Amino acid sequence: MDSKVLDAAHAAFPPATSAVTLGAVIYNGECHPEPMVSIPISMMNRHGLIAGATGTGKTRTLQLIAEQLSAAGVPVFMSDIKGDLSGIAAPGAANDRINARAKETGFDWKPMSFPVEYLSLTGAKGAQLRATVSSFGPLLLSKVLDLNATQSSVLSLVFKYCDDKGLLLLDFSDLRAVLLYLTEDGAAELKSYGGMSKATVGVLLREMVELEQQGAEAFFGEPEFEIEDLMSVERDGRGLVSILELQDVQDKPQLFSTFMLWMLATLYHELPEVGDLDKPKLVFFFDEAHLLFDNASKALLNQVEQVVRLVRSKGIGVFFITQSPKDVPDEVLGQLGHRVQHALRAFTEDDDRALRAAARTFPKTPFYDIEETLTTLGIGEGFVTVLSPKGVPTPPFATRLIPPSSTMSPLPEAEFAQRVSSSRQVQHYAQAIDKESAREKLAARVVPADVDPGGTVLDMPAYVPPAVRQPAQAAASRRAAKEPPGAFSQMMKSPVARTVAGAITRGLMGALLGTPRRRRSRW
Repeated sequence: MDSKVLDAAHAAFPPATSAVTLGAVIYNGECHPEPMVSIPISMMNRHGLIAGATGTGKTRTLQLIAEQLSAAGVPVFMSDIKGDLSGIAAPGAANDRINARAKETGFDWKPMSFPVEYLSLTGAKGAQLRATVSSFGPLLLSKVLDLNATQSSVLSLVFKYCDDKGLLLLDFSDLRAVLLYLTEDGAAELKSYGGMSKATVGVLLREMVELEQQGAEAFFGEPEFEIEDLMSVERDGRGLVSILELQDVQDKPQLFSTFMLWMLATLYHELPEVGDLDKPKLVFFFDEAHLLFDNASKALLNQVEQVVRLVRSKGIGVFFITQSPKDVPDEVLGQLGHRVQHALRAFTEDDDRALRAAARTFPKTPFYDIEETLTTLGIGEGFVTVLSPKGVPTPPFATRLIPPSSTMSPLPEAEFAQRVSSSRQVQHYAQAIDKESAREKLAARVVPADVDPGGTVLDMPAYVPPAVRQPAQAAASRRAAKEPPGAFSQMMKSPVARTVAGAITRGLMGALLGTPRRRRSRW
């Protein structure tokens, strides 16, 4: 090992009592375990990028960082698209490859498991994640529905109308009821908003039906997921690892990427300013990040940049995982202080351009030919630069990464099912709630006083969803059965109060992030 390289590594990575260890420096094929390449935990809210070609070890890098954060008492949230991160809940088992890697890197490897909660957009593989249509907002919802600029502007108009009229949009049935109402009986009410064509509304309705047929409507509604449930620290001091299982929605990439962006924006809104901490409150891993940015509008990209830039002060770190740095817009890439770049392949002209672009984003180094190094890295090796405790980027070093301490295989189906069935969060979020919202309010405007002897409302207009065409007596019975809230509770929970608050605070991600804080989960 060249002594100058070793001296530079010692200067870049001094011994630290609170750091995430990545691995040992490689130079001219030689692996040197002193000093170990690491990221100071106090700097984990400076965000980062894990990139590289398929099969080069990105997922394992994510896993070993998440493990060490959990062990240090930092909660972690990450998506699991391929289903191979569930094993973090079980200790790893030593084998020849793990023993060899531990010996090469000088790492004292020990099998460990970590506290995990599994989350799901469908409820099939974990706690049911839900968000209201209002909190998603027109900007993110437009991306999910793959709308063009005209259609997106109409959706924004509908949200504005609902804010002004005190109509809560909780699920797709609410949004559908409003769209149908505004093309028929309520069309005149849109004169001051600019109006909208029936053809555009037809497109919106068709896109919603398509999304519903894929089962995606399950996460629009209440109870909305409480962000505080991500911030748990176990009694033994380890941070909770929340894994969003996405194998059953792989065919809806825009859906889960925008949902994760909604969650990130909600974290920004709900958490107080804390500045720099000894360790972050949460580190958020955004896998397959290119799905978020593909075909994104300029407005959405600006909002993503804004959230990434500002959420650091809330004690949140964000890591994007993708194949190439080119998948992340320059405005966002410039906010990422840490980089673990796995091998890149240059089989085509596009690959070669991506390789040269990636090489130019690294700090200058006299020790490595960056382009050559990026193409010669092996599996489980990366080119690493991080921020020092003073916020200064380190020179990049080729690094042989240490093995994760938990199992690198998915949990067996039986064990996974047992863990999900016994989860407190799964039980808490299992039952959907259908409260009075836009659909019911619009139905009430056209419910006649006369009902037939059986209690069925007569002459219900066609635009009202079938779900609300029910006996008036049954509806009255349900209302009577509810315990009447106090006056203050009525005021704070009224649709008008909620939508006025939302109109004032809607901004980040176009989401209605300012709804009153709901009852927090208590286990």
